[in-house]
Amino acid sequence: MGKEQEAYIKSVKREKIKLTVFRVTILAVFIILWEVAARTSLIDPFLTSSPTRIVNSFMKFAQEGTIVNHILVTCYETIIGFTLGTVLGTGIAIVLWSCPFTAKVLDPYLVVLNALPKIALAPIVIFWVGNGTTAIIVITLLISIVTTIISILTGFNEVDKGKILLMKTFQAKKYQTLKYLVVPATIPVLISALKINVGLSWVGVIMGEFLVAREGLGFLIVYGGQISQLDMVMMSIVILSFIAFIMYKLVAILEQKVVDKN
Repeated sequence: MGKEQEAYIKSVKREKIKLTVFRVTILAVFIILWEVAARTSLIDPFLTSSPTRIVNSFMKFAQEGTIVNHILVTCYETIIGFTLGTVLGTGIAIVLWSCPFTAKVLDPYLVVLNALPKIALAPIVIFWVGNGTTAIIVITLLISIVTTIISILTGFNEVDKGKILLMKTFQAKKYQTLKYLVVPATIPVLISALKINVGLSWVGVIMGEFLVAREGLGFLIVYGGQISQLDMVMMSIVILSFIAFIMYKLVAILEQKVVDKN
């Protein structure tokens, strides 16, 4: 390894360390200022809570042994909804790419479904599948699947037409063109769809839990608001943010591995 390459690698590492330090510092300063403002009555801790009150609320739930169950329920619903939305959305996008005429026929319907507020379908979903976990997962699926179809299908259609024509010239079949050309060329789009689905899945699950759940972090947010326990609400939001960040980082790690492999 040359000196220039070593120097470059060191500079990249220093940049990553600097970014991490700045991010942690900003978060720490925010938490400290929030706590000080609450303790000095610059803000009303009843309305905004405070880091200390959030920790105390978490410890109370931990001692009762209920918080883990709420977290696991929400994570289960999110993972199932995320997986179904990604797999089904990708599968439908592949089918539509394979059948251009069908894709053109269904295009306006996809646009309308994408623009439609999915939460408006929630009462219908509840009547169809019942009031429970299944309804939450279906709502999550509805929120993520159309966006997945549109984004992946758009990526497939933007693959170089000349390369596709070359594959046809060599008498490659559809699945061969998909496997060896289209999918490798649209890996960034697929990763982007995964990242988008992470956020959409959390939105779908929390919306579903707002409506029908009797457990889960979304339920805690609604219940805490109903009984004016905003510490419970803020605690649930903080936990949601942390878990969503971890899920997003897992997708980012997958992206890095795919990029390094290619």
